[in-house]
Amino acid sequence: MAGALGRMGRAVAAAVEAEPALSLAARFGRPGRTGEGLVGQDAALAAADVVIDFTTPAASTALAQVCAGRGGPALVIGSTGFDAAQLAAIESAALKVAIVRAGNFSLGVNMLMGLVEQAARQLGPEAYDIEVFEAHHRRKVDAPSGTALMLGEAAAKGRGVALSNVAKRGRDGITGPRPAGEIGFAVMRGGGIVGEHSVTFAAEDEILTLSHSARDRGLFARGAVVAARWVAGRPPGQYDMRDVLGFSGRG
Repeated sequence: MAGALGRMGRAVAAAVEAEPALSLAARFGRPGRTGEGLVGQDAALAAADVVIDFTTPAASTALAQVCAGRGGPALVIGSTGFDAAQLAAIESAALKVAIVRAGNFSLGVNMLMGLVEQAARQLGPEAYDIEVFEAHHRRKVDAPSGTALMLGEAAAKGRGVALSNVAKRGRDGITGPRPAGEIGFAVMRGGGIVGEHSVTFAAEDEILTLSHSARDRGLFARGAVVAARWVAGRPPGQYDMRDVLGFSGRG
């Protein structure tokens, strides 16, 4: 477990320890940090079949490169907020090791993505505007959330467009009328909100909203453990939860 002392690190460790067929081989934090039950990164990687990583984009990218250089172990990455260069580095690392990277490990959210894609395919931009809303606790540092962006990607895929060409990630001042086909994002940060996501399809005469509410971080931890069991022994490649859950037809 990477980032073992963080909120998600502790939740994942508890989920692993609840599985009789699994053992938590090692816990580690930032390079050079030991104590509190932590070991060094090299020792942890040598002991593990899979590393589950909920840290930061920079730390996850560096870890993926280290694992690729060693030829293992496999990785489950739950960090969000990557830039293009970091994503390219992880994709390169996946040529050497198996990596499951997902913005959300919830079964419900991954089902929601499929529904959003289908709805966007049928509810065209000439009549329906799409807005993605997400809310998280005050400590979350990236926005929109990785899950919100995944939902936006699902909507764009349903409409056969690139999200980068139609996304509107903020509005302020005199913005003018909304252009047809735009996919908007709205963000809230506050309190201890675990995770709220919704996608609204708004027409002049009706509104359809598809939503998901997370009540406990344990659901993400359990999903990450499912991903870890699935990726162990897989050939190199970059996978996501759709692969893990059998939605994609891969693996």
